[in-house]
Amino acid sequence: MSNKALERLVWILIYSGLLFACLGVFLMRSDTVLGWVFVIAGLVDAATGAVLIWVRSRRKR
Repeated sequence: MSNKALERLVWILIYSGLLFACLGVFLMRSDTVLGWVFVIAGLVDAATGAVLIWVRSRRKR
């Protein structure tokens, strides 16, 4: 995977994770369990993107 593709994947993961986490907060009003599932999945998604930022910083050009 090239550095450019990895960088694109990082930002897709971060933004989609934050979107899922926000959606989970809104879903908690009607279904608490489903809301927590979305929040946790979103946070894992965003954390994966953050770890990939570190991986990208350690790669050679």
